[in-house]
This record gives sequence, C-alpha cells and structure tokens, in this order.
Amino acid sequence: MVQGTSSHAGKTTVVAALCRWFANAGYRVAPFKAQNMSNNAAVTADGREVGRAQAMQAVAARVPVTVDMNPVLLKPQSDRTSQVVVLGEPWLTADAVDYYARKQHLWPIVTDALDRLRATCDVVIVEGAGSPAEINLAQYDIVNMRVARHAGAPVLLVGDIERGGVFASLYGTHALLQPEERALIRAFVINKFRGDPSLLDPGFAMLEERTGVPTIGVLPWLDLTDVPEEDALEWRAAEDRAGADTRAAADAEGVTRPGTAAGALLDIAVMRLPRVANLDEFQPLINEPGVRVRFVGRAAEFGAPDLVIVPGTKSTLGDLAWLRAQELDVCILAHAAAQRPVLGICGGLQMLGERIVDAEGVEQRGEAAGLGLLPVETHFEAKKVTRRVKARAVGSHGLWALDAGPSAIDDVTADAGRTAPFDAYEIHMGRTTPVATAEALPPLFRLTSAAGESDDGVCSANGLVVGTYLHGALEHDALRRALLTRLADRKGVVLPHPRAPVSIDDALDRLATNVCGNLDMDAILSMLDLTPPTR
Repeated sequence: MVQGTSSHAGKTTVVAALCRWFANAGYRVAPFKAQNMSNNAAVTADGREVGRAQAMQAVAARVPVTVDMNPVLLKPQSDRTSQVVVLGEPWLTADAVDYYARKQHLWPIVTDALDRLRATCDVVIVEGAGSPAEINLAQYDIVNMRVARHAGAPVLLVGDIERGGVFASLYGTHALLQPEERALIRAFVINKFRGDPSLLDPGFAMLEERTGVPTIGVLPWLDLTDVPEEDALEWRAAEDRAGADTRAAADAEGVTRPGTAAGALLDIAVMRLPRVANLDEFQPLINEPGVRVRFVGRAAEFGAPDLVIVPGTKSTLGDLAWLRAQELDVCILAHAAAQRPVLGICGGLQMLGERIVDAEGVEQRGEAAGLGLLPVETHFEAKKVTRRVKARAVGSHGLWALDAGPSAIDDVTADAGRTAPFDAYEIHMGRTTPVATAEALPPLFRLTSAAGESDDGVCSANGLVVGTYLHGALEHDALRRALLTRLADRKGVVLPHPRAPVSIDDALDRLATNVCGNLDMDAILSMLDLTPPTR
C-alpha cells in the first residue's frame, strides 16, 4: 500500500509506476483505491464509472479497468455535497456528516472489492487518500490504515519534499498513528526532490533512529507532461509553474515551452468552473507547441482568446450561475458575437444551449436560461449516461468540418486520421435535444457503442459555436491538430510542427523506469515475500 503525508504527495504516480514495473516483470497486478474524490472520471467497458486515476493505473498494470479498483467515488457538486458513486453507479448525494454516518455500510463493499482483486492477482497496489494521520476522522476510515490492516499490507509512506518540512511530515504522520498501524509502515519514500540526494542522508539516519523505519527511495522531480493528471488542482499548480519558473527557464534557453505565454501563437481560454469535471482532457492542448491554454475565472482575465472552451461540470446550474456572477457570460457572448469560436463540452454544451431544467433536483433543483448560443435545451434525468464509444467526425461544418479545404489539414495522412474512428466516452446527467423551432443541423460525430449507432454534437449556423457530450476528441491527435490548424488559419499564423506523439504506454514505461529505478525494489519484493524476477 502507498500512503502519503498529504494530498498530492505523489501516491497516484508511485502506484502507477509500481503497477507498470510489476506488469513488465510478468506479475498479474492491479491498482486499488477504496475511495477517491475527484470529478475526473472514466467509464469502464460495462458502462460504469471510476476515478480517472484508477483507469490510468489500470493501463499501467496492462489490465482493463473495473469498478473493483475504485469501489467508492465521491464527485463534489457543491461546497457541502458530493454525489456518491458506489461500484460505478450513483448511490446518493450527501453532505459530509450524512456521508460519514453511512461509511459503515460501505466498508464491506470496499473489502469485497479488494478481496476479489486479490483473488485474481499476484500483486495489488493499494493507494491511500490524503493522509492517514487525520486523527479527527480516524473512526470513519475506509481508505487508509483500515484497508492496510484488512489486507495485512506493508505500507510505503510518501512525503513531498517540494512542500518543505518533509522529515517533520513523515515523523509526525508516523507518530500520530496507533501502534498496530505504525507497525505496518515499512518504509519512507521522499518525492519531488531537486538536487543532490546525499544532502538528505543525515535526515534519513535521524528519522530511522526515531521511528525504526528506513527510507528506501528519493524520487526526483519528474516531468509528467505525458501522464494524465489526477484532478484540477494539478492544473492550477501547472499553470502557476508555467507563469513563473517554467517561463523563466524558457526565456533563458531561448525556446518556447508548451503551455506558456512566451512565443504562443494561439490563445485558448478555458473557463475555470468551480465544479469543473474531466479537466485532464485538456492536457494534450497544453502540450501543443505554440499554444497557450489559460484557465480563466474572472472577466478581467478573459482577454481576446482565439478559442473559448466551456468545460464539463458536476453542477451545471450552479456553475452557470457562477459564470454569470463573474460576468464571464458577457465575455463569452461578446466573443461569439465577434465571430470567434466557442466550444462547449458536456456541461459546457448544456450551458451554451437555450434552457436547462432540473425539475427533480438531480444536481440542483431549478431551471435557468442558458447562454443561447446553441439551439438546444437540456432536461436533467435521474439516470446517468455513462458509456464508451467509437466516434468519428462526420460534420460538414463547425470546428472539425470535413470541407475545410487543404489548408486546414497538415497532410493527407492527417486528414485520414481525422476521419478515422477514435475512442471516446460520455459521462453526464441530462438529455439535450433541439428546441422545437431550431433549423435541423447535421451532427458532428457518429458514435458506435454496445447500444448501436447514434449521433452527437451540435453547432451554430455559422459553425463557430460547437457543443459535444464526447470526452476524448481533444486527446485524438488528428482531430486536435485539425482544430488548431483551423484556428491558426483564421488568425493568419502557422503553428510549429507538433512534437512526436508519446503513447501512454511509452510514458508509463518511462515513469516506471524513473520511479522504480530510484526505489529499493528488492526491499519492496522482500516485503511481499516475492523473489526478484529473472532479467
């Protein structure tokens, strides 16, 4: 089990790296996290919902993701409430007090899921949540030390040295645990270190003297550009870094880094909604050379972007009200009136329509006028749509139009790639339909799923305002490049040649090498009573 001294200590990354290392060594391995809190979600093959981090870790383990890998998923809907997803299906919406009162009901669901994985795998790598030393919440634990005790799992405790105070964090976490819990912590790991690791040696000796626990690895600060981030907090941190040390480094080296202002030819503004969902799908945009992606939360920050994106959200009506309170609705409407492109994804599609109705309080009871940029309206329904699909672009106009002419596509190969099917998924509450008076417009995408064929997407008559329920189009290299090239054509600029795409498999192999190469893997194998694999 991998636990951390805090949130964002690096648990998810270490679990993914270990999953890939064990998979490459020939073990049957799977990830597990009893309870995750994130609005970044993925859809399993059977149409159920799990945390996106566990889906990425399953890829690292080279196995299909299942709900047993993340039996409880909390999706925040407001400052006080979350939707509770159990074994991939919405169970209830609860505030913290109500949820904690129900945790005993969830414990056997958690243990059954973990036991099913253990029965079919050689190794299960378990991830904790936050810190195990939240002593005010220890009685409600279903994700940290209670899981370790149930499985008899040796625990690696990870500390983030970038935040400072790492030795105090490791020692303090160890000290606050119960004796039987401390006995399960078998090793410390320090993460995100920059510099000469030998400078830490005196601290390791003193820490082991006080706790009896050795430190078995110092992980360097890693560029995780090609590994999906876990949640929106990581994007905020990435954006802050891009605005400071990363841009300074780019200026010093005379080069342009992806996602920074220096040398950017295209400016894309993503609305920073309070309950934003699936923000990780914008990572490929951030990685594009010549493209700056900004997360905008105030009208004063809006500027004059080449594309505005209204992303998905776990609270469509609430975030639409927030958008208006920030006067960002005025900015978006003026942007569209100036014949500049707007893209709405999932909840963003719903906001761009004419009306949103949640009569039953599925997310938030009430109704509101949308921004009126697309001729559709949305009615919320109790049943959530979660499905994986194969999609292909079919629209004759819009940001992915197939009639754009040769300048909109880099070459014939890219054109063929743009029309080829790609993997995508839907995950939303609500049904969106054309308003009665709307002129019929062709769809953007043709979908194939277990339920058969269907269409997705809508755009304005001028093709510049586009909405889709699909997550995945921006992660498809050819479609993303077609979109950016069309934006560049409109602006009269030529984007730099894209960097060679890095597959998720290659990125995870590199992650495993960088992480596990700095861990004492023989010590970890010994903890698990496993012999080193034959190399």
